[in-house]
Amino acid sequence: MKQNLHTHTVYCDGKDTVEEMVLEAIDRGFDSIGFSGHGYNHPYDVMSMDEAREEQYMRDIYHANALYDGRIRIYLGIEEDSIGKRFSHDDYEYIIGSVHFVVKDNDAAPVDYSQARFEQVLTDWYEGDIMKMAHDYYEGVKEVAQREEVDIIGHVDLIAKYNEDGRYFRFEDPAYLAMAFDAIDVGIANGKIFEMNTGAIARGYRRLPYPHLTLLKHIHDHGGMICISSDCHNRANLDLGFDQCLALAKAAGFRSIMILTDEGFRPFAIEDIES
Repeated sequence: MKQNLHTHTVYCDGKDTVEEMVLEAIDRGFDSIGFSGHGYNHPYDVMSMDEAREEQYMRDIYHANALYDGRIRIYLGIEEDSIGKRFSHDDYEYIIGSVHFVVKDNDAAPVDYSQARFEQVLTDWYEGDIMKMAHDYYEGVKEVAQREEVDIIGHVDLIAKYNEDGRYFRFEDPAYLAMAFDAIDVGIANGKIFEMNTGAIARGYRRLPYPHLTLLKHIHDHGGMICISSDCHNRANLDLGFDQCLALAKAAGFRSIMILTDEGFRPFAIEDIES
């Protein structure tokens, strides 16, 4: 069973069309693929889908699902930003809730646009205090984790995108872990799935997927659920790092991951996915 629910196309900031992504997924042996274009979040994310692009995006996905019926199942999803438009299961088969921005004094700034922008926000908004920035980030995660429509929490520790070498904080810092664990606990209490996400590996910022192994173990030890995605913005990265994710999931104690089916999300044994 091979699935990726976090993918982007030319309708937002992806590089490939829906059909190009689908054909690549078929070639790579995927049983199903889900599309999760960035939902409307102007002016903060000008690449997010406006109403016209969203309608065409939906039409293309439904068309592809009919065209390739019997070869692959295609799911219609969307990535809902913490500060953007909210969506409904009346329109989408699943919804990924993600925090890409910190909010302060009625303004918002990105945490993942570039390392230079990250450092500018850290300096100008937080006077270099990464724990204050992390606090605002994880408060956003907690709010998204309480949204009824959200199924999956996207890249839960995105605040650590540029921190793999520990330049901004120690991953084991008790103050940091307290904030991250608190946000994760809210997600678990609300039945959310946490994705293992390899997007930063594709972009050359990390060697390991989100979330950090310490957080992944916390999710497992407190009864949380995970899925695996590549957050790919081109078809070349459709299954980037999936083997690595499965190995880390097992190291954290997981024996199954969540897969979207026509009956909803269901757990599948890692051994079955590896085979």
